Amino acid sequence: MAFVGSLTFVGLARIGAMAVLLTLPGAVARGEATHAPTASQPSQNAHAPEANRATDVIEPRRQPMTFTWHPAPKHSCIGDCRDWIEAVGVITSDTPALFEKIANGHDLSSATVVLNSGGGSVLDAIALGRVWRAAGLHTTVGHAVTSEGPNGKTRTIKPNAYCESMCVFLLLAGESRFIPNEAHVRVHQIWMGDRASDAKAAAYAAQDLMIVQRDVGRLAKYTFDMGGTGDLLSLALSVPPWEPLHELTRAELRLSNLVTDEAVAEHAPARATGAQATTALTSAQKPVQERLPKTDAVVKSTKTAEAAPPTGGAALTPEQ
Repeated sequence: MAFVGSLTFVGLARIGAMAVLLTLPGAVARGEATHAPTASQPSQNAHAPEANRATDVIEPRRQPMTFTWHPAPKHSCIGDCRDWIEAVGVITSDTPALFEKIANGHDLSSATVVLNSGGGSVLDAIALGRVWRAAGLHTTVGHAVTSEGPNGKTRTIKPNAYCESMCVFLLLAGESRFIPNEAHVRVHQIWMGDRASDAKAAAYAAQDLMIVQRDVGRLAKYTFDMGGTGDLLSLALSVPPWEPLHELTRAELRLSNLVTDEAVAEHAPARATGAQATTALTSAQKPVQERLPKTDAVVKSTKTAEAAPPTGGAALTPEQ
């Protein structure tokens, strides 16, 4: 894939000359639509319904996660091009179903997910990550920028994006994982989402501690299943919610097995080449799931991966 022209994968088919993009909890989501009048293969968007243009000013990373499918430009690719999926926002209980909607009918093994996200629900991220690994998807971190071109609107991948909290564990789900030097990959502890903003002053019951311990166990199993290391868990679980998130260094990215294409990450060219995928987006609004903190407009970063509420004592399946 190419970030502004030449983001390439070693041992992975190249996505030449195309453009790509992730967020955090908030009130904005988007209605599903297919718009690209000048493109023979239009991009497809999967978003929650109910449009509200007034909320467009909210930073995309602070909204519930949305997905947009961008087909590779068939006539301008260099080498073996791949389709890409723009994944932007916070992971909520709606996210797995939205991904299934956008992925339906596509060959996922030939696609790369480009993440720009502030994290979200632990259990929903784990569920989605297992779907991605089973489908053979590849992952990276990037930020999509829209610009006007001779054929209409284009989306260009910029590497200075964020993958924080549970987004890091979604990134780990990729069959192949590329992290550009300009990307920010940050980790911290999971916590009760409704108490993370003032974690020290909050009150906790034994049930709350049980929930966090349970979800730490599920996250640990998932991490090892995806090929991650104990170092990733150790780094994340050492940072409480009242401290700034820890940004992983290149050495820590390698140590945690988050990077599979390090040689390319260190030498990816910065100049743009070739054509870019076209897309058009619509906007919408939908209330955030109950276990995410709410405000009337923007939901502040909780600096937490969140621990889910009790499941009623249901036994875990081997995949959980």
